[in-house]
Amino acid sequence: MHMTDRGLLALARHEGVVPGPYLDSTGTWTFGIGHTAAAGPPDPATMPRGMPADIDLAIREAFRLFRADLARFEADVLRAVTVPLAPHEFDALVSFHYNTGGIARAALTRNLNAGNRVAAADAFLNWRKPASIIPRREAERDLFRHGRYPTGTIPVWGVDAQGRVDFSRPIRRLTGDEALELLRPAKPAIPATPDPPTSWHARLVDFLSTLIRRT
Repeated sequence: MHMTDRGLLALARHEGVVPGPYLDSTGTWTFGIGHTAAAGPPDPATMPRGMPADIDLAIREAFRLFRADLARFEADVLRAVTVPLAPHEFDALVSFHYNTGGIARAALTRNLNAGNRVAAADAFLNWRKPASIIPRREAERDLFRHGRYPTGTIPVWGVDAQGRVDFSRPIRRLTGDEALELLRPAKPAIPATPDPPTSWHARLVDFLSTLIRRT
């Protein structure tokens, strides 16, 4: 089971895109769409600080890492949850786990596995620190309970050399279509097919034909 396109966009909207390494609310070096060293290389703490010279390239790299990181979080949710899930429920749980890493120990998972979806939905709000995360928890709860996906563009934020993100105004906004295009794996280039070698017989026929035309 994988996140739906709408779920991917909702998660990207929650996270936003920062095309340079930054310090998140816990002081962890992060890059792109919530990528940290815990998810695997590259380690954002070792990346060049500040805004990159090529922002477009950095945004593409952010989405590449996001796509790669998601596989582990999706697998974690599938291991932790023992009951069937609707696509919107799965999307909400992966979003929660991507942010908290707590799917295996969360009360919402215990309630869900016990068959109590109402209590599971309410338990999203057990994870409400820092206070700035509460709107996201509420959105994840509503997605889980009602299938209500958030809408809007995906902000791209600037960051300084100290890892401080400027949330006053996004430097760019990505549409859903732009984000989905970035999330699709790059198509491998198809090498040009060389012309087949000409046989000696064909070359001889061509040579004789040329002589005949000249006479």
